[in-house]
Amino acid sequence: MNEVKKAIIPIGGLGTRFLPLSKIVPKELWPLVDLPMMQYIIAEAKNSGISEIIFVLKPENKKIVSDYLKPSLKLEKLLKERKKGTLLAELKKSEDFFKALSFSYIFQKKSLGDGHAILQTAKLLNEEPVACLFTDDIVDSKTPCLLQLKKVFRTCQKPVIALYRLPKERIPFYGVVGVEKIANRFYKIKKIVEKPSLEQAPSDLAIVGKYILTPEVFDYLKKAKFNKKGELILAEVFDKMLTEGKVIYGYEFEGKWLECGNKLGWLKSHLYLSLKHPQIGPELRKFLKTL
Repeated sequence: MNEVKKAIIPIGGLGTRFLPLSKIVPKELWPLVDLPMMQYIIAEAKNSGISEIIFVLKPENKKIVSDYLKPSLKLEKLLKERKKGTLLAELKKSEDFFKALSFSYIFQKKSLGDGHAILQTAKLLNEEPVACLFTDDIVDSKTPCLLQLKKVFRTCQKPVIALYRLPKERIPFYGVVGVEKIANRFYKIKKIVEKPSLEQAPSDLAIVGKYILTPEVFDYLKKAKFNKKGELILAEVFDKMLTEGKVIYGYEFEGKWLECGNKLGWLKSHLYLSLKHPQIGPELRKFLKTL
């Protein structure tokens, strides 16, 4: 049985939906409450048994990302000198969280689609299954979403896609799957339809940016051609696999999907998590009542 120990986190997108701020701050480092989006995804990976994380990013963003992940001895010294014990403890806790993980960096000079970003990591994989997590998609759940997918993968040993059930009015904005139900929350995927009309939608189950990929997926990525937009898209590669009879499963995870792919989605997620925060939440609720 193959165990998933590595995770890919693609963060090389242009972030155009977050302009103008994304010109200088990668959207993955935008805060949700008091942590960057990226840290929620790293925490999900670590709490799901992942020991190595592979970032795919633009060369110019490597320093700001790696600086965040490694200890800042200069800042620690300054906080000690100023006797800021509480802040120092908070900083050390954050830095210690990353110690059990190893990080690798793959550079993607041009944004050529999520499939292209994922394919760049093949050189760091040894014919093994790997998780892939996008920072746009954060899940608030008791059991980490990736861990839920890993439990399914241990049984099926095939690619697994995270799924979330949507209300009808939101279906035309997402990739939606046609499925055959296998068990509770567990499906065999039959087809993928991008942004279907309500009449064309094969179900109300949307794809969320969390996957477990097998070496077979990378075989297809290597042979795939760029689409008319000049991009290599993972969903299109999955669809090709399905048309050739390959098996791909979907799991409707337990938890709340927090979308951070655009400004409004990010603001809603920021507010949701802020209201749940044990220190910030109560005061924020009081403030909102005054507006």
